[in-house]
Amino acid sequence: MSFAEELQSTAEWSPETLSTFQRDIPADWIEEALRKTGTVSLRRRRLPAEQVVWLVLGIGLYRERSIRDVCDKLDLALPEAEKPFVAISALAQARARLGEEPLRYLFLSSAEAWREQEKDEGFHGLQLLGVDGTVFDVPDSPENGETFGFIQARKGHTPAFPSVRLCALMSLKSHLLVDATFGPCTTGEINHTRQLVGSAPAHSLTLFDRCYFCAELLLSWQQAQPESHWLTPLKTKLRHQIIEQYGPNDALVEMPVSPQARKAYPHLPETWQARRVTYANPKGEIKGFLTSLTDPTRYPVEDLLKVYWERWEIEQGYGELKNRQLRNEMVLRSQKPDGVKQEMWGILLAYNLIRLEISRIAEEAAVSPLRISFIMALRYIQDEFLWCAVASPGTIPSKLRQLRANVKQFIIPERKRPPNPRAVRKSKTRYPILEKPPRELK
Repeated sequence: MSFAEELQSTAEWSPETLSTFQRDIPADWIEEALRKTGTVSLRRRRLPAEQVVWLVLGIGLYRERSIRDVCDKLDLALPEAEKPFVAISALAQARARLGEEPLRYLFLSSAEAWREQEKDEGFHGLQLLGVDGTVFDVPDSPENGETFGFIQARKGHTPAFPSVRLCALMSLKSHLLVDATFGPCTTGEINHTRQLVGSAPAHSLTLFDRCYFCAELLLSWQQAQPESHWLTPLKTKLRHQIIEQYGPNDALVEMPVSPQARKAYPHLPETWQARRVTYANPKGEIKGFLTSLTDPTRYPVEDLLKVYWERWEIEQGYGELKNRQLRNEMVLRSQKPDGVKQEMWGILLAYNLIRLEISRIAEEAAVSPLRISFIMALRYIQDEFLWCAVASPGTIPSKLRQLRANVKQFIIPERKRPPNPRAVRKSKTRYPILEKPPRELK
């Protein structure tokens, strides 16, 4: 008996409870993810694999609720007379059976499908993307510490929690995540980002932070897809020579590839070329960037200077995820590495679901998705989830129409570019910082 047939045979459980979300995450997507990863439930369980997928997604949406509360509120467990409530141990076992692979598969397949629906104005015909990294603290268990490691803040002092390093590829016009990779915080961002090579679509421009300046990474990125371009801030001590001067602050330059890089990657050439654009910041300091967009006629320097500031959008996206979706909670839930990975994919999938709804609201309101309040859309998605679980299916469409009838409630003022350069303010606290002694991991 298939999962759908089994649900229909259970009179007390309505298969329509999650019908609204099957518009964005259809049941066949979940079934495909489970089949491709070999995690389909082979026997009747109170929490089949399909329902556990929704549980993990709910965990990513309801940060303030316990896992059992999420399961109860969303009515995910199949009814069983003698066991009205699901034990915490049963939830942990169900998550362990599912693993991370179905969530990873579902995130990647849905991101690809949702990106194709995106209406990106782009930059001279190029889809605008960004890559950057961030970290998430995880519970301080021996398994997490050994798997993910600790960020060494000061010599001789171990931070309180292990950390996971995330590197993501994000659409800068909608903040939708195109691809993501994460792992130990002891692995650098460049090494994590190498796993994203080929994820940027053809005819795109990806904006990188300064720490990603690496000949092997940028050349691989450029060669992975037709017209897959990049742009990254200029390093202070850049060895180069000018090949052709396009304008006063615009030139084609040639740079040497280090012997160490060529030894590690023998396919690299001895030199490589890029376009260098410089400008003076408000303090009079000369800054600039390098880019693979070497045609000065097709890509005027004035346009490049404008698009350069778009690179901060990915940090805005990370702020939405951490400060709004995760409610500024410092530490994730899962005590074991497999659970952490599963939870991370659930969080990223939930974030994309919110951004997808934001894009729809923006289309109705005829404004940019970046002018739609993330917190309003998050609450809308959370309410919609609960309605799907507890409301009569016949009343759900009218409730959703009422909520979306006035899209103006979601619109926020257009952001203005700050007149001063970005700076990090020193955080202040009147409380002493508790430092743990170094831990020896086996």
